Amino acid sequence: MIITLKNGISQEQIDKLKVYFDQFGCKTPVVMGETFSTMSVLGDTSKIDINVVSGLSGVESVKRIALPFKQVSRDFHPQDTIIDVCGLKIGGNNPLVVIGGPCSVESEEQVTDIAIHVKEAGGVMLRGGAYKPRTSPYAFQGLQTKGILAMVHAREKTGLPIVSELMSADKIDEFEQYVDVIQIGARNMQNFELLKEVGKRTTKPILLKRGLANTIEEWLMSAEYIVANGNPNVILCERGIRTFEKYTRNTLDLSVIPLVKKLTHLPIIIDPSHATGKWDLVESMSLAAIAAGCDGLIIEVHNDPEHAWSDGQQCLKYDTFEELINKGKKIAKVIGRDIITCQK
Repeated sequence: MIITLKNGISQEQIDKLKVYFDQFGCKTPVVMGETFSTMSVLGDTSKIDINVVSGLSGVESVKRIALPFKQVSRDFHPQDTIIDVCGLKIGGNNPLVVIGGPCSVESEEQVTDIAIHVKEAGGVMLRGGAYKPRTSPYAFQGLQTKGILAMVHAREKTGLPIVSELMSADKIDEFEQYVDVIQIGARNMQNFELLKEVGKRTTKPILLKRGLANTIEEWLMSAEYIVANGNPNVILCERGIRTFEKYTRNTLDLSVIPLVKKLTHLPIIIDPSHATGKWDLVESMSLAAIAAGCDGLIIEVHNDPEHAWSDGQQCLKYDTFEELINKGKKIAKVIGRDIITCQK
């Protein structure tokens, strides 16, 4: 249930509304806006008479929400959520962000060199896998804490905020200390206990990737777990879904961009590297994603893709990455956006 509050409503009136809904065991978060404010009534609202609520002091209008995700829905929060990452603004009409870096951190020297070139090309954040979820137990599992500290060193050299994937709740304190954006990978999208913990234990921005075979509703329900547990700073990431197609690693569903913009207030970025699995398809899909209205891109970049420890076939070299950003700025301009880049 969403309540539009009257302009000029007092705090006393808001408190009385909260007391009224407390008797039904409902939570009542309030969003105060410049032009209007809303109160969301979360819980079992089946016993609440909407006509009675309409007559309560300070209530302008009442609407029941049919969507299963409440707090991440645009009905609850009409304005776009803007996520702040070390001063970078993601979402709304802000310039797009481009995140670049290797699939796996291989050494401090490697990730620092990549970070320097990502920044020179125009990237504004550094991605890198330190803890790696791999299908095979015999594949490289990541440098783990050593990899995180290597990225920290790269951040010290370049100033780029770092993005890395969290796989288990016992590492949240480490990520809270060192990482700027915590990624929840596709395989953990429905790890509900992990989602609850990052909701409760951190307010760091969470980059939530869509699962390999999950619907948009399931994806947004996973975001709801994080927000409902106290962390509103969620960035959605589409990384392709598994279909019957064999010519690409996954199928990049760009239709989610306008759909997500309609359904939720959260920003969305696109991962064309994992979606296609082929470096020579990354540029085209990136430009298409920009045209469709995404809020950013996260792209795998490597100094030596032919000898990468993981996913080298989908990594861009430095010059190709820079060319993509230059072309992307032109596409963004067509739709009234821009791409924020680091000063060279």
